[in-house]
Amino acid sequence: MMNPGLLKEIIRWDVKSWSKALDFWEKNVDWTKVEKGLELGGHEGGLSLWLALKGIPALCSDLKDVRKTAEKLHVKHQVTAFVSYEDIDASAIPYENHFDVIVFKSIIGGIGRGDNFEIQKKVFKQIYKALKPGGKLLFAENLVGSPLHQKLRKRYVDWGSTWRYLTIDELKECLSDFSDYEMKTTGFLGTLGRSEGQRNFLAATDRVFWNHVSPANWKYIAYGVAQK
Repeated sequence: MMNPGLLKEIIRWDVKSWSKALDFWEKNVDWTKVEKGLELGGHEGGLSLWLALKGIPALCSDLKDVRKTAEKLHVKHQVTAFVSYEDIDASAIPYENHFDVIVFKSIIGGIGRGDNFEIQKKVFKQIYKALKPGGKLLFAENLVGSPLHQKLRKRYVDWGSTWRYLTIDELKECLSDFSDYEMKTTGFLGTLGRSEGQRNFLAATDRVFWNHVSPANWKYIAYGVAQK
């Protein structure tokens, strides 16, 4: 089991809920065959750190100034030999058939600001292009969630009324170019906590009860693996 402090540095926020994606990725990738990875939207470099700690060369990217925002974490963990940096627009990835894995967490909603589903779909097409044949996308993304989530986001989250949260069907459409994918959903109460301690407690109730009784389209996180 990963050290809780390290897990928080990788996942950053609502750790107990989002770390389910990490567990799933660990089990559904043959890491012995991964030679090169890309993190998209890696503002603080958490997922690049995760790859680098496996000894996998990772390109840490974000729209701008990614070295400035992410390098400190990699220096702290002494993995800078495995990490490089590049400012990349996820809707225009300048690579083709290049990466064994591409990973992101919670970036698609922000990219789709202004109700732009077309650019969200374009991101997935760019990821598909940038992966090697047989390469894998490791994704974790916010979903529209329940009517309660939608109402509270608009009222209490600064960006809640501008992000374009995906539905499950829209995410499936985004993944339609891939030869195969497996997707899971999680989280009902976890995101409602006002502190990380509250979110951890509520995420524990999700794991014990709410994830089992809530319909998939009421959950606020989708995660999985898609293969080119």
